[in-house]
Amino acid sequence: MSDHPEIEFIDLKAQRQHIGKAMDDAILKVVHDGNYILGEQVGQFEAGLAAFCGAKHAIGVANGTDALILVLEALGIGPGDAVICPSFTFAATAEVVAWMGATPVFAEIDEATYNIDPKSLAAALDTARKHELRPRALITVDLFGQACDYDPIEAFCKQNDLVLIADSAQGYGANYKGRIAGAIGAFATTSFFPAKPLGCYGDGGAILTDSDEHAELLRSLRFHGKGAYKYDNVRVGVNSRLDTIQAAVLIEKLKVYAEEIEKRQRVAQRYTAALKDLVTTPHVMPDCVSTWAQYTIRVDAAQRDAFQAALKAKGVPTTVYYPKPLHQQTAYKHYPVAGNGLPISERVAQEVVALPMHPYLDEATQDYIIAAVRAALTSKASAA
Repeated sequence: MSDHPEIEFIDLKAQRQHIGKAMDDAILKVVHDGNYILGEQVGQFEAGLAAFCGAKHAIGVANGTDALILVLEALGIGPGDAVICPSFTFAATAEVVAWMGATPVFAEIDEATYNIDPKSLAAALDTARKHELRPRALITVDLFGQACDYDPIEAFCKQNDLVLIADSAQGYGANYKGRIAGAIGAFATTSFFPAKPLGCYGDGGAILTDSDEHAELLRSLRFHGKGAYKYDNVRVGVNSRLDTIQAAVLIEKLKVYAEEIEKRQRVAQRYTAALKDLVTTPHVMPDCVSTWAQYTIRVDAAQRDAFQAALKAKGVPTTVYYPKPLHQQTAYKHYPVAGNGLPISERVAQEVVALPMHPYLDEATQDYIIAAVRAALTSKASAA
């Protein structure tokens, strides 16, 4: 085993120390005030979240999955409808579509960015129509922190009357050619799960939109479909509210979020400079900035297990996002797949490995990780 101090994959304790007393004060204020549901901090955070990315409205909800569900509910998407989405992502992306009784249609990803490939969308649309489904929406995923290539995606959606829903749970705040993820798409959703770049101390999520009409509808839907007051139910809704303590936490985290994104750039740049000669390192599109939710490299599929074991032996944690595309999973393998299959999604799922990544990863620890990665890779190469 390693004699190096324990390395965290995502070090939330380091962030906690950095924020310090301000976080304690913010949480205790909510406790003492006693307004635990939709207290004033919720509105304050929603305003700050919208302002950070340039959206008109932010609606806090209970989690990122609910954020997607509520958008689909607001759009009236249901049985007979098709929603195009990637397969190389977390289950929630397709889960919400199936939950509404609609059909996810899986599209291929771009091998360089791992995001949905704009060139695959036409095949996905054709597949939906061949299955006699009504194409209604496209859910993109800003995977690993990088925004999708939205210029051609938006053009495609406009041409084919599709609603663009940007799942920015990993990429909220990323920069795409001067635009900020969160304000891209008819709707953007995000998650505040603690491990996300902008995370809270439990579950939380938000929807962002420029539509006044949809913002009002979403605020109603998240609160049991209420009208003028909570016992005036004008529609069937759900109970999905961002609680006040989590909003207070997020207010403090949002204050340092821009700084943390900058720190993540430096960590990613050092990784890339040190490892690009041995592995496939992440590719960020020109004029774009990732939030680096994960730093994902690719290694030979036959070596990945041994590579991870070698790093674990040295105290370096790794994770695979994602080991099996959705279209190969039991719950989703009966849904349509665009074109003749998704070979890129299937291949990269066998090769990707995420290294420790967070804003407070100091250079000494990062150098230790880099040395461990290089040693594991070069030992395998020499053994071969």
